[in-house]
Amino acid sequence: MSQSPEGFPDIHLVGVAKSFAGAGRAVEAVAQVDLVLDGGQMTALVGPSGCGKSTLLRLIAGLERPSEGRITIGAESPDELRQRAGLAVAFQDAALLPWRTVESNIALGRALARKPRDPEMIAELITLVGLSGFERRRPAELSGGMRQRAAIARALAGEPELLLLDEPFAAVDALTRDRLNAELPPLWEARGATSVLVTHSVAEAVRLSDRVIVLTPRPARVAADIPVRLPRPRGPEAVASGEFRALCTQVTEALRDHQYPESVAAQ
Repeated sequence: MSQSPEGFPDIHLVGVAKSFAGAGRAVEAVAQVDLVLDGGQMTALVGPSGCGKSTLLRLIAGLERPSEGRITIGAESPDELRQRAGLAVAFQDAALLPWRTVESNIALGRALARKPRDPEMIAELITLVGLSGFERRRPAELSGGMRQRAAIARALAGEPELLLLDEPFAAVDALTRDRLNAELPPLWEARGATSVLVTHSVAEAVRLSDRVIVLTPRPARVAADIPVRLPRPRGPEAVASGEFRALCTQVTEALRDHQYPESVAAQ
């Protein structure tokens, strides 16, 4: 089945592996990953630094090609979905065009997705991400958190079927990150896109996702697959709950159980 009951595309990874050419030998980044990511849900990928999380996300986006295996999104390949502008990616670096205003940067998301201009939608997104009054400002005039808000609004402006988020809040301070974790999820939840989040933060993964996939050290394999059944919205009360803390502990223990051996870590 390639579509969820709601009609959002499932992501199928079958025997997916990725190696990169290195000095003298290939470097294996991802090894034999078999997963089905449910349509309409937010799945978080967590794992130690350098484990292959972002590589896996880039494979799903079609920005890298697997060395082995195949990936389908609904009935399409990542290349097919990307070519018809059905997916959007938000990276750690907001990558806003410095000469464009906030409004123009967000509107660019619709243009890149080959969608008709929709000033009302852009205005709504600006309000939803808390940038009202900054429509005519350029990126250099914004804080890091404001730039990330604009970048995520730009990704959502194209109404993607698949939304990929690669450490989108890593470049902002802890207080701003916590605020964005609380304020931005309703944006993509309301639009129902199938979503994948790469993060180093266990708490962020549990707070934002419906499911946490824990990856091993490189080459990335699936170490644990943990469902998150907390009700939404997940405000301060949910984050302070015993169930939330128990899920964070479960993810942390899965990470700890698959750390590098001391002999490898010392090299």
